[in-house]
Amino acid sequence: MSRLLLKGGRLLDPSQGLDRTGDLLVENGLVAHCGDRLEAVEGAEVLDCTGAIVAPGFIDVHCHLREPGREDVETVATGARAAAAGGFTAVCAMPNTDPVTDNQAAVGFIVRQALRANAARVYPIGAISVGQKGEALAEFGEMVGAGAVAVSDDGRPVVSAQLMRTALEYARTFGIPVADHCEEPTLAHGGAMNEGIMSARLGLKGIPSEAEEIMAIRDILLARRTGGHVHLCHMSTKGSVELIRWGKERGIRVTAEVCPHHLVFTEEEVSGYNTNAKMNPPLRTAEDVAALREAVTDGTIDLVATDHAPHHYDEKEREFADAPNGIVGLETALAAVATALVVPGTLSWATLIERMAVAPARVFGLPGGSLRRGTVGDVTVFDPDVEWVVDPSRFLSKGRNTPWTGRTLRGRPRYTVVGGAVVFCASAG
Repeated sequence: MSRLLLKGGRLLDPSQGLDRTGDLLVENGLVAHCGDRLEAVEGAEVLDCTGAIVAPGFIDVHCHLREPGREDVETVATGARAAAAGGFTAVCAMPNTDPVTDNQAAVGFIVRQALRANAARVYPIGAISVGQKGEALAEFGEMVGAGAVAVSDDGRPVVSAQLMRTALEYARTFGIPVADHCEEPTLAHGGAMNEGIMSARLGLKGIPSEAEEIMAIRDILLARRTGGHVHLCHMSTKGSVELIRWGKERGIRVTAEVCPHHLVFTEEEVSGYNTNAKMNPPLRTAEDVAALREAVTDGTIDLVATDHAPHHYDEKEREFADAPNGIVGLETALAAVATALVVPGTLSWATLIERMAVAPARVFGLPGGSLRRGTVGDVTVFDPDVEWVVDPSRFLSKGRNTPWTGRTLRGRPRYTVVGGAVVFCASAG
């Protein structure tokens, strides 16, 4: 029997209203005890969690691991290790690989690579359409049978409303969400940043907020029509928040995520043509950031996801308009959200854990999200007060493209535990 005892930490689990100092025991991969201090447990590996918060394992439902096809910028193994270093016990891998993860064999490949990595769990997300071309539905049933936990054409919007409607109906049969990249392509075409005064001053074509919002309301209305579960990826505008709130008030099955960078940075970050501030959807205005923060606080936006998107250094060194979208985020997400929202008192630690652990498990139907007895022994232990300076050269991800380089952040993982096994230890790193 394998035993892991986490001693003396602040046990913080919003799923059961738990907030107390105590011990957590994991036996044979499952939580066996959570609460009172234990004097001794025979044969147990002991982790000192004094001064740290012990939480259900964080789950990132939106990351790009690039394998197969771009193993030069990331692999399932390097992504899983980077996730563990960031305190994530599980991640969901988007299907915009090469070839696209749109069939049973491709999903099975991701599952096998994740098992070999022996780090954070990796759950594949299958494509909505064959080849992500937006023409014909992929075979959802076969992909779910092979291990897919959702479907998405992320990286590309589902342009056809009819295809999106059919996808929601079909996915409902398997009890999985349809995660959509909300972007009206004719409005967004050629855009490199948020449309506004800043884009005009820099001479860059902008992407208006309506490009996101038009597709968001379309998806919400289609979810109402079909009864399907639509999950809106990487929301970035005040208008999208208002639309999500409208849908939830009417009982529509809509959930949504926001990324740390959209909670922290505005379009001002693009000044100087900083390609590490180029992403899709783009960084928006201070008013949008304020609305997103409020939405995370009140639960209108269900969860925080990284949209981890590694690129090779040379790719980001192009002119701004030609550089690829995206940044890495697995190893900075916890600290970025904590520094921007928890430290100033906007968000409590319990709410952060709800948005990064409990809600992701609930929304995507994944194991974890709780420290209740009998649940899977996936645990994130982090030091809430540790300050550190972001140095991308120390990332376990292959990607170095981050806007947080050189910034001081607060909060850092101490241990990451998956199924009762320690897959990351800060002192060992």
